Amino acid sequence: MKRVLVTGGCGFIGSNFVLHLLRTRRDVEVVTLDKLTYAGNLENLAEVKADPRHTFVQGDICDGRLVRELLARSVDTVVNFAAETHVDRSIKDADPFVQTNVSGTHVLLAAAREQGVECFVQIGTDEVYGSLGPTGTFTEESPLRPNNPYAATKAAADLLVRAFHRTYGMKAIVTRCTNNYGPYQFPEKAIPVFISNALEDRPIPVYGDGLHVRDWLFVEDHCRAIVAVIERGRAGEVYNIGGGNELPNIELARLILRELGKPESLIQHVRDRPGHDRRYSLDSSKIRDELGWRPLVSLAEGIPLTVRWYLEHRDWLDRVRSGTYREYYRSHYGEFHGLKE
Repeated sequence: MKRVLVTGGCGFIGSNFVLHLLRTRRDVEVVTLDKLTYAGNLENLAEVKADPRHTFVQGDICDGRLVRELLARSVDTVVNFAAETHVDRSIKDADPFVQTNVSGTHVLLAAAREQGVECFVQIGTDEVYGSLGPTGTFTEESPLRPNNPYAATKAAADLLVRAFHRTYGMKAIVTRCTNNYGPYQFPEKAIPVFISNALEDRPIPVYGDGLHVRDWLFVEDHCRAIVAVIERGRAGEVYNIGGGNELPNIELARLILRELGKPESLIQHVRDRPGHDRRYSLDSSKIRDELGWRPLVSLAEGIPLTVRWYLEHRDWLDRVRSGTYREYYRSHYGEFHGLKE
C-alpha cells in the first residue's frame, strides 16, 4: 500500500479513513475522489489540505475515463466508500442508488483490473443480510436477503466484486460493517440527528416502537479494520466488522439525551418506514481471528466522545445543516481540486 485511491473520501466514513491513513502511515499517498453530492463535505478534509501526500479530485466513480486516469498514476490500492447510503432516500427514489452503487462499482472494478491494481476493497454493509429475530447473528456465509433498495444495490455491488475475483483473479475483498458513528457524520443519520435536535430541544424522532436493534461501531475502529484488510486480508474473502454494541434505537436515544442532560420527553415516536429491518447482528470472529483486529472503543466511551465532538463543532454542524459548507470551504481554503503529479 503506497498510493491509495479512496472514493467517497469526503463522506463520513471515507473522510475519517483518509485522515486515519495519513495520520498512521507516513509512507502512504492518498488520492481522494468524491463527487461532492449533498453528503460530501470538503471541510472534512481541511486537516490535510496542505499535506503533500494528499490529493483531492472532484469527480464521479461512474466516469470511466477519469477513473482510469487516476488509477494510471501508480495507484496500487482502491478503497471504495462511494455510495448512496440513506435508506429513506432509496425508498423514495432508487435510481441514484443503482447508478452509483452498482454501475459505479463496476466502472471501478473494470478500471482497476485494466490498470493492474494490487488490491480492491469494497466497503459494504450488514444490511445486505436482511433482518434477524431476537437471537442469532450473521456470518460471512449467511445468505444475502436485502429488504430495501439501498441494501439491494449494495448486495449487487458485493457480488460484482466476488465475480471479478473469481473470473479475473483480482485481489478484491468485501467488508461489511455495522452502523458507524463518530465525527463528521452527515446529520440525516440517527446519532447526529438525535444530538443536533436535542441541542435545540427539538423532538427526537424514533421509528415505530423504537425496539429495532443495531450494533454500533466507532468509526475509528472501522478505519483500523479496513487497514488490516488491505494489509493482511485474503483475496476473494468477505470480512464482517462489528462493534459488539447492540442496542435498541429507543435506548440509544435515551443514552444521548442523558449525555446531554436533556429530558426523555423529547423522544417522539414516528411512523415506521417500509421494510424496516428489526435487528442486525454480525459475527466478527473471522476478522478477529485471521487479522487480529479488535474494536477498541465501546459504546459507553464512544457516545461521550461523539457528543463532545459535535458540541465542539457546532459551527460545522450548522453549516452542514444549512447547506453553506461548500461556500465556507471555498472562502477559507480555495477550490482545492485537481490531480497533482
